Amino acid sequence: MTLSPRISLRAISRAVIGGIACTLYLVVSAGLPATSVAATLPGQVQPPRYICPPCNHEQDLFQASAVRARGSCHVCGMELVEKPLRLDTAEGSIREGSGSFLVDSNTPDSNPLAVFYHRPENLRKDAPVVIVLPGAGRNAWRYRDTWVDPSEKYGVLVLSPHYSEKYYPEFWSYNIAGMIENVRINKERTRVSGYDINRRAETWLFSDFDRIFETAVAELGMTTATYDLFGHSAGGQVLHRYTLFAGDSKARRILAGNSGWYTVPRFDKPFPFGTGSDMLDRDGLKKAFKRELVVFLGELDNADETRGHLVRTPDVNWQGDHRLSRGKYFFAQAQERARELGTELQWQLEVVPGVGHDYPAMGKAAADYLYGDSRRP
Repeated sequence: MTLSPRISLRAISRAVIGGIACTLYLVVSAGLPATSVAATLPGQVQPPRYICPPCNHEQDLFQASAVRARGSCHVCGMELVEKPLRLDTAEGSIREGSGSFLVDSNTPDSNPLAVFYHRPENLRKDAPVVIVLPGAGRNAWRYRDTWVDPSEKYGVLVLSPHYSEKYYPEFWSYNIAGMIENVRINKERTRVSGYDINRRAETWLFSDFDRIFETAVAELGMTTATYDLFGHSAGGQVLHRYTLFAGDSKARRILAGNSGWYTVPRFDKPFPFGTGSDMLDRDGLKKAFKRELVVFLGELDNADETRGHLVRTPDVNWQGDHRLSRGKYFFAQAQERARELGTELQWQLEVVPGVGHDYPAMGKAAADYLYGDSRRP
């Protein structure tokens, strides 16, 4: 069953403008001056615009200079991406294929979030939806691109938010989801020397995910009631903390992939390295254990892996020597706490064979795990 078209003023306006565009094409083909025709078409919808992702010369995705054609940046050579637009404008929409749109963060600051999506062909009204969180590079457009083939194969709508370094400049505002603040760095800038815990849960990143999901399904007229989450590296850090500390949400399955270090369910370790004695009580931990978390690890993300930055400080070294061992330790500690609390642990541990710190390969494995024939809900 495909999506039924929604009759709206915006749809009608697009149809009218589409007809005008055809007329304009015929005029130009006939050799008449297009400028004279264009002058009679105020407010016409423009084609998508393209921008260079943030790099040395373009620090902010939201202020980047836009051009009208796909291609590469003439300054740095990077492939251009779609300029995100609000869905309540004439140009904004979730078209078939890849694109982006703009929403505001659900936090009090209402920082803009660019969401890079892929809408597969013949999207069902009840199609699955996955939100994909990128690593420390914040390159949501590249993570989205690695999900294009799985999106078409499994008919899943892919949404990947970009947490701009302009608004979320440090690792604690993304990896730790804004749960600590006033961070002090030692003089050698080698480690954190102090911080305060941000106890204002409404300012954490977690509520953004429902907002992104609800915006997309409303725009497309979908009936899907829940969504899945996949995050790699820094994105995996966000999601295992989401599992522990987020309130009620519409998220269903949560795949936290290849995290560098964890907030381990230990009451004797201070947050954010453990849950601490005051951030999460026993009832809260029991609730977290009921979520459908999968600790999703690459078999080769071990001591021989050189990709990505792995924190090695006394604060986290007790969790293990590398990402694989740290993920296994995190899961083992969850099992131990569940036994102590006399509660069932819904979490799972999944090790992907033959894969290291490789987000395209982990993304493909995540798609197969979530939506492969044996996993379909």
